[in-house]
Amino acid sequence: MSHSGEAASLKRKRPGSNPVTQSLPDAERAVLNVITSKENMGIWVRDIKKETNLSDTVVNKSLKSLLGKKLIKEFVNIQNKGRKHYMAMEFEPSKEVTGGAWYVEGNLDKGFINELKELCLRIISLQKVATVETVYDFLEKKKAVKVACTKQQIAEIVNSLVLDNEIIEVKSTGLGEYHSIPIGEQCYRIANVAGVDKGPKIGAMASIPCGMCPRISQCTPDGIISPRTCVYYKKWLDIDF
Repeated sequence: MSHSGEAASLKRKRPGSNPVTQSLPDAERAVLNVITSKENMGIWVRDIKKETNLSDTVVNKSLKSLLGKKLIKEFVNIQNKGRKHYMAMEFEPSKEVTGGAWYVEGNLDKGFINELKELCLRIISLQKVATVETVYDFLEKKKAVKVACTKQQIAEIVNSLVLDNEIIEVKSTGLGEYHSIPIGEQCYRIANVAGVDKGPKIGAMASIPCGMCPRISQCTPDGIISPRTCVYYKKWLDIDF
């Protein structure tokens, strides 16, 4: 691209009267303008060149200068780790591009994930029967995790524990250990019941018949459909796990 072409492009990109950018050279101002417009999503260096219509040399020189002036920062986009992405200093990268709490500098934080899995496992063991909400609320109340986690992230951790066969997914009966959980609500318990050693295992039968019952939503302690009068529930209680 000719020098006159670049000058014309810069003129079109020129911001109004922003005092922060007025003292910058035209090329740097144009590059900063494009980067800032992307807010917390950032932008790939090649897209900067495309949107400013500046040469590689000019863009690279401008990026180096803006980094030195701490007006922009480089960050890792987990979807494109091999590409250089930039963001204006006043923004924090979106979880969509950084992976959120699960990632550190673009790499999956396995240590943090394993630590969180252990915490969730202990909470479920302590509560005997737990839901994603009760696990999340416990973590929030106790401030057990330094990095803020969403309920969705805790749900992902709980699901991974199910896949690891550390816990099992069951449906609340509203009775006994389930008394504080609405009937039919999805909940979790340790796959090994605490005992003298690890205790007897609770396998997939732990969710039967209630977990598989098509009328679980109509089942109440004193209703027509009730665990007290359920023949299948009584037979299940007599099973020696």
